[in-house]
Amino acid sequence: MPIPPISRRRVLRSAAALATSAAAAPFIRTRPLRDRLKLAAIGVANRGAANVDGVLSQDVAVMCDVDSAMLARGLAQVEAAGQLRPKTYVDWRELLEQEKDLAGVVISTPDHLHAPIARAALRRNIAVYCEKPLTRTVEEAQQLQELAKSSGVATQMGTQIHATDNYRRVVEAIRSGAIGDVHTVHVVCRKSWSNGKFSAPKPAPKNLAWDLWLGPTPERPYCDGVHPGNWRRFWAFGTGTVGDMACHWVDLVHWALDLKTPVAIEVEGPPVDPVGTPAWMHVKWSHAAAGDRKAVDVHWWDGGSAPEEAPQGDSHVFIGSKGRLISNYNSMRVELTDPSEPWQAPAPTIASSPGHHVEWLNAIEEGTPEAPLCRFDYAGPLTQTVLLATVAYRAGGQARWDAGKGAFDADAGLIGSEDRPGWDI
Repeated sequence: MPIPPISRRRVLRSAAALATSAAAAPFIRTRPLRDRLKLAAIGVANRGAANVDGVLSQDVAVMCDVDSAMLARGLAQVEAAGQLRPKTYVDWRELLEQEKDLAGVVISTPDHLHAPIARAALRRNIAVYCEKPLTRTVEEAQQLQELAKSSGVATQMGTQIHATDNYRRVVEAIRSGAIGDVHTVHVVCRKSWSNGKFSAPKPAPKNLAWDLWLGPTPERPYCDGVHPGNWRRFWAFGTGTVGDMACHWVDLVHWALDLKTPVAIEVEGPPVDPVGTPAWMHVKWSHAAAGDRKAVDVHWWDGGSAPEEAPQGDSHVFIGSKGRLISNYNSMRVELTDPSEPWQAPAPTIASSPGHHVEWLNAIEEGTPEAPLCRFDYAGPLTQTVLLATVAYRAGGQARWDAGKGAFDADAGLIGSEDRPGWDI
């Protein structure tokens, strides 16, 4: 159902004001309920708790989690901030069916539930904030991009680092020609999600609705080592290190160079395991020239693999015709081939973000779905690029992708997945 036009007070313009600190709580308690956006949070612990923090200037009126222990923590978080006790659900399908006046939904579940929940919300014209990666499969990312466009509501993928000033300064430097024409980028993330193995079946704990946790994935018995912290190690639920972290790190590369999906992907790593994700991967995404930008190869290294050009720690290394730029989440430096040509940072042209969550909240209130910088028409191709690496890896190591046709010359069965009956909402 379309969101009814309601006059609301303009949301806060500072990300800091969204924190659930003692200083923020009095504002939340005293702001009239009628002036706040009615939101639902689905998945409310761990990453979900941080996302609830980000929207506590509004009315988090509904919470849903398949784990009653996590749901209790989420309720305590909202009540400690001075809000009324939210209405609760265990099954998100019931939530979206029964709550008819939601302005937005915040999705912080495991990856395999992102797409079905977001699809259902967008089909009801409810604004969506969804954690990264946007989806678990390439096909799902394309679906959400199209649904977001047709629904016309505000969307945002949870790549919070995109809102930082450091990323903006890197984008400005690259686009100003600081290192000339960029032809190669190395992105290094030394984290590793790997070696997922299903242990012996056992009864699910009483606090966990296991079948609802499985959602659209094939039915299987509960076992230890999956929920809550290790599902990323399993192809059935996540996409390993590249799925977890590349949407943060490769995001900067796509932003600075205005990249979409690649034309070719090459991947190396350990032998493919049908159940668990790999301990390390080296990915090369080849992007064709576009406009004034030359063709560029983007390399991803995780799990301890890294090129000689990379410094210690996680980093980006942009290599251009005049030198290189090295950056991470918090800093950057330019190293020119000819040191006699001093480099000066250009004047800032990208305005500071009011906060990653606030961008989305503002867009809901103001009816400006094009405003959030990680809206789904940007996040969709970024997520597709990331997930194409997992497809190429599992399909034999290399493949070509035609974004216009949505055609892939690898195993098409890895592009999407069939939902269990009752979950294609």
